[in-house]
Amino acid sequence: MHELAKQIHKLLRQKFRSIAVAESCTGGQLSQALTSISGSSRCFLLGIVAYSNFAKNKVLKVPYALIDTHGAVSRAVARKMAQNVSALAKADLGISITGIAGPTGGTKTKPVGTVFIAIAAKNKTICKRFNFKGNRTSIRKQATKETLKLIRIFLAGLKFS
Repeated sequence: MHELAKQIHKLLRQKFRSIAVAESCTGGQLSQALTSISGSSRCFLLGIVAYSNFAKNKVLKVPYALIDTHGAVSRAVARKMAQNVSALAKADLGISITGIAGPTGGTKTKPVGTVFIAIAAKNKTICKRFNFKGNRTSIRKQATKETLKLIRIFLAGLKFS
């Protein structure tokens, strides 16, 4: 993951971009990965771990109506988290991760391992759904690594598959 973070920082610096992160299920692992690089303060502006719905609402301004309608683990909430953390930090990119790391909390439609990752830029927000397998630690690690990959792809201007 360290190599991915280094590549992201290089791209951020080349493009004069800044980044802010809102995490839920990963509990700060993405922020840790991005700030493990010396000089990260030049592009990493803010990292928030908003684990509860209360924090998502009060800190990230995700409306309770959105959470109640779609669930905290949803495309709609992930998109809003990314957009709002970007606005809060005045960052060029907002990144969010929300998911069910388990071992409890899963449902038939959103089983353990369901994770939504969103990236918000000026006029564009993308969000992808993943279904990771494994235990809590493994799911959180996979979500962090996949987010780093998506950020790198986004910054490089490549297409998402």
